[in-house]
Amino acid sequence: MAGSSGAARGVNAAPLKIAVAGLGTVGAGVVKLLAQHRDLIAKRCGRSIVVVAASARDRTKNRGTDLSAIEWFDDAATMAAKASVDVVVELIGGAEGVARNVCETAIASGRHVVTANKALLAHHGTALARAAEAKNVALAYEAAVAGGIPIIKALREGMAGNRLSRVYGILNGTCNYILTAMRKSGRSFEEILAEAQSLGYAEADPSFDVDGIDAAHKLAILASVAFGCEVNFGGVHVEGIRRVSPMDIRFAEELGYRIKLLGIAKLTESGLEQRVHPCMVPLAAPIASIDGVFNAVVADGDYVDTIMQEGRGAGQGPTASAVVADLVDIARQRWIPAFGVPATELARLPASPMDRHVGAYYIRLMVVDRPGVFADVAAALRDHDVSMEGILQRTRQPGEPVPVVLTTHETTEAAMAGTLKRIQGLGAVVEPPCMIRIEAFAP
Repeated sequence: MAGSSGAARGVNAAPLKIAVAGLGTVGAGVVKLLAQHRDLIAKRCGRSIVVVAASARDRTKNRGTDLSAIEWFDDAATMAAKASVDVVVELIGGAEGVARNVCETAIASGRHVVTANKALLAHHGTALARAAEAKNVALAYEAAVAGGIPIIKALREGMAGNRLSRVYGILNGTCNYILTAMRKSGRSFEEILAEAQSLGYAEADPSFDVDGIDAAHKLAILASVAFGCEVNFGGVHVEGIRRVSPMDIRFAEELGYRIKLLGIAKLTESGLEQRVHPCMVPLAAPIASIDGVFNAVVADGDYVDTIMQEGRGAGQGPTASAVVADLVDIARQRWIPAFGVPATELARLPASPMDRHVGAYYIRLMVVDRPGVFADVAAALRDHDVSMEGILQRTRQPGEPVPVVLTTHETTEAAMAGTLKRIQGLGAVVEPPCMIRIEAFAP
């Protein structure tokens, strides 16, 4: 068996035996891929990879592949402890309960773990990495972030010679699909969300996606790999896309921006800044052109400059592909510490408070068009030391609220929060201001 240093120690002709916990869309896809590409995979890693055990809720369900020769376990944790396997693949999901028990049991039993579970890693990744290294087994999770995009391997291995300053990306395909469809059709968030649910792009309860939680899980993992620090999901500032309106999307285009839900992590003087929220992205920035259900991740390194990877961030095929890539590494007896450096050496970086974030802002106000409104708004900006860059105003029928859009020069989040609180209290402002942060990504 290889150590966590990942050095290969020769070819072992014995098959790599795996157990799969969870045979939903992804689990069935993994079994299918391993069967369909059996000979190709064996040629590439010098040994076959064989599913010998599985556990799922319903044994009788038709999953489109033959499971008759596989040992069945009704309890996944029992399988993780007792099945005669080298690797346990956890595809159940969830930060606690069965999924966590399966991974902890497998590691304690000296078995490698491959998982697609971003919630589990976001909450318990550091502890699991320490346990895996203590047992000299792999904790692999390429499928947990950005589906079929090999971004973990890229950051952890391909960019290992770089000091990274920032990593960001479109980390949730559901939100990207909704924002893309809103832009192209002019329809509301609620209409497009219903459409996404009917197409299977959004869950019946879409909260984890549209409220930014899913993207925040993935960002916390990316930040740990990029900056060699403990996973700190609690340090992620999270906002979703429910308040983005077709009006804001139109104004963004007019101003030369596109609205994307981004996860952004970077090192600052006050600590590690991790944030997920809608952003105004310049149209010339490559990430602005990533549409539909696609994901993209961008990393800035001191020697490689900027790289971007894009692809399908979810779905049976892309996610199964990433799971099998991890299995191939283990079959080759090649793995490295889960987050790029030994878990005992992961830094405990302080979370940079969101009120210290510095950037430019888009503000949309709905106001009653009467004398003195602009003077009151300008006074609020002046008193909080916020400098206005530009302004747009559209006329409406007499008596109707008028949209007014302001863009600012760089300022602090704390100053902007104070400004918006003051503006919201003005009698002429008829609804809470809409604020979207502007990101000045270079093309």
